[in-house]
Amino acid sequence: IEKFEKEAADIGKGSFKYAWVLDKLKAERERGITIDIALWKFEIASIRRRRLNAPGHRDFIKNMITGTS
Repeated sequence: IEKFEKEAADIGKGSFKYAWVLDKLKAERERGITIDIALWKFEIASIRRRRLNAPGHRDFIKNMITGTS
């Protein structure tokens, strides 16, 4: 998280540090919006977790529908 925090702060988007875990595209980070769907699987205390990040911006709804279907 510290890496993401530094990268986000370097371009003036420090509050986006957690979003950058899943927002990997340069355009996503520059614009501050999710463009493509991303899935993160991890385990904490033997409990499997999944986090899905999908676009909500109207220009990228097609990406969200395609990625989640």
